[in-house]
Amino acid sequence: MATWKTVVLALSFSLVSCANYKEGDKVLVYVNKVGPYFNPHETYHYYQLPVCRPDKVEHKSLTLGEVLDGDRMAVSLYNITFRKEVAKDELCKVKYSEKDLELLRTAIEDLYYFEFVIDDIPVRGFIGHLEEGGFLPHNHKVFLWAHLSFNIEYNGDHIIYANVSTKEQAPINLDGVTTPFEVTFTYSVHWFPNELKYEDRGKRMRENYFFPKTLEIHWLSIINSMVLVFLLIGFVVIILTRVLKSDFARYNLGEDDESDELDQDDNGWKIIQTDVFRFPPAKSIFCAILGVGSQFLALATGILMMALLGMFNVHRHGAINAAAIVLYAFTSCISGYVAANMYRKMGGESWVWNINLTSALFAGPFFLVWSVINSVAWAYGATQALPWTTVVLLMALWVFIGYPLTVIGGIFGKNWAQGFDAPCRTKNIAREIPSVPLYRSTLAHCVVGGFLPFSAISVELYYIFATLWGREQYTLFGILFIVYGILLSVTACISVALTYFQLSAEDYRWWWRSIFSAGSTGLFVFLYAMFYYFKRSNMSGMLQTIEFFGYTLLTCYVFFLMLGTVSFFASLKFVRYIYVNLKMD
Repeated sequence: MATWKTVVLALSFSLVSCANYKEGDKVLVYVNKVGPYFNPHETYHYYQLPVCRPDKVEHKSLTLGEVLDGDRMAVSLYNITFRKEVAKDELCKVKYSEKDLELLRTAIEDLYYFEFVIDDIPVRGFIGHLEEGGFLPHNHKVFLWAHLSFNIEYNGDHIIYANVSTKEQAPINLDGVTTPFEVTFTYSVHWFPNELKYEDRGKRMRENYFFPKTLEIHWLSIINSMVLVFLLIGFVVIILTRVLKSDFARYNLGEDDESDELDQDDNGWKIIQTDVFRFPPAKSIFCAILGVGSQFLALATGILMMALLGMFNVHRHGAINAAAIVLYAFTSCISGYVAANMYRKMGGESWVWNINLTSALFAGPFFLVWSVINSVAWAYGATQALPWTTVVLLMALWVFIGYPLTVIGGIFGKNWAQGFDAPCRTKNIAREIPSVPLYRSTLAHCVVGGFLPFSAISVELYYIFATLWGREQYTLFGILFIVYGILLSVTACISVALTYFQLSAEDYRWWWRSIFSAGSTGLFVFLYAMFYYFKRSNMSGMLQTIEFFGYTLLTCYVFFLMLGTVSFFASLKFVRYIYVNLKMD
């Protein structure tokens, strides 16, 4: 069970303990969790199975990241001594009832694997072996691995790598046995020297991975995305240098009335100069979206920078989760500042309501989704259900750090806000908006504005999903940072282009559309998530399904907030540029 020691340990989520052993020192083996092989996030405590367990279970104090990652480490009965060979030693004897045997058979048929931890190294293997074959008669046999062989590599006084094998002894057939049925569990330990340095042992872990490896450097997708970015940037540059230059020449130097009428359909953005800076409806929630989107942009950038600096070591479980929680709390001041500052610039008066709305815009939906997922996990007895001490810790982090920083940021944003300083004055009566063809409608803009940013990251999404919903350890943070920059660049470029087309159609309602056009990328990500779940993964079951789609919805919501914010500020910069350079009548 996690304790309040987590508060202190959470601050050291990026540190890696360097254990030094002397010959004859005891090497602790922690049992951690078990679960179905194809359901990565459906995990249970190892001692929930009828296995060898001590009379009194002693849990290890965990960091915040480890708890969030579903770890529940407990001291095992394995007696391993540094560099001491064990040919075959008895661990314990377990007498099984029919109920226990049925539980074991079900776990083996569902391909349950176990995870131990030796010196921060995960050691995994299968509980048993399922043998199926034949047609008539059908062969279905369930075997239990009762002997584990630990193979540990060392360099000097450090442990470099560890794994477990079951090939030294044949498994025990659980079919047709009579109860009570007694099984003797045994183990052996083998030590092997290794010249690899302790600092590089992560490479050894990646080379010999229990689960299938799918992550590799994929330069083709990166090059494809970069070509897309260059094309879009070139497209926007053409608009800014040639099309706008032609527009400015017509509008500022003047042409005859007949020519103006001919070009009015293509260059109608001058006509709406008295409406283009008309503030959008629902200003409070509009500004709250910009505030929370800015916060997540800072959060994502901070996480990637920390990863590039090597602060997330492969040996520390859940380090990124802990970092994201802490950074979310401390970047709350950004959301409060941006939201209140924009709200006051737009003439908003209810700034207290705006700050509270900003604070709850993501925290509210997250709490609702998490409550459902955590309740289902608790009902299943899964380790994904957070202990009450961790829940209190996370709530305290938001109540005493996140929310106050949002208020403080909002106060500074309100007080430091100046006028909106629009280059065009706005008339009291709004201009009538002409009808537009389907390809210029809001739906078409959302499809184009969402699909292009999605296409820039579509290949990388597979590797991200394999990390989030698999058991991969993502290490290609340099490539991920490049893809992140590509995503933001494509979003800004396509937003500018779509805003120009909208204004040329004499539609001045670009404020909300700029958010939804790029924010719709989240919808495409969700559609891809459905494809991944049903076609690219073998996940199943109520617990895994609810957790997958619940957290995926939140992730898509974050995409909407982030990219909608980038899109709006890029559009705002563009709109200011073209109207500042326009000579007013």
